[in-house]
Amino acid sequence: METCIIKTPLGYSKISGNDDGITEVTLLNLDLSEDKKLEKETDVIPAVLEDTVIQLQEYFEGVRNTFDLKLNPQGTDFQKSVWLELAQIPFGKTCSYLELSKRLGDPKAIRAVANANAKNPIWIITPCHRVIGSDGSLTGYAGGLHRKKWLLEHENPYKQQSLF
Repeated sequence: METCIIKTPLGYSKISGNDDGITEVTLLNLDLSEDKKLEKETDVIPAVLEDTVIQLQEYFEGVRNTFDLKLNPQGTDFQKSVWLELAQIPFGKTCSYLELSKRLGDPKAIRAVANANAKNPIWIITPCHRVIGSDGSLTGYAGGLHRKKWLLEHENPYKQQSLF
């Protein structure tokens, strides 16, 4: 298994994978003392992870809205089915946990779907940030609601300027 760390606009991200595919893209929650130490580690990118790093950089630069990567997330069959369904949510769009549950064939499975969503090991590429509450509210996000808001605004085709 190969691993690297990259700096993103939302913090440092750890990427893991091998020839079988990407197994993990996670956000690292670090304090400032660790920031300087990680800057040195961000230079080393194993060949098997280069495409992932490039595609994530393009995403953050606003020039990529789909990913073309071999994924190999580790989880239960149910979790994998939820993650596959998450991947169907188009860039710039959202769906509710209820809609996602219905797409999976069981509208009563909202909590199970939400739990699988929370365990998504492949940040951004499998877009769990695109799932919102039925009332349109930003609900739970492992990386923090401020990051979820940032990602949704980043993907919004209608950019708004701040009035203040």
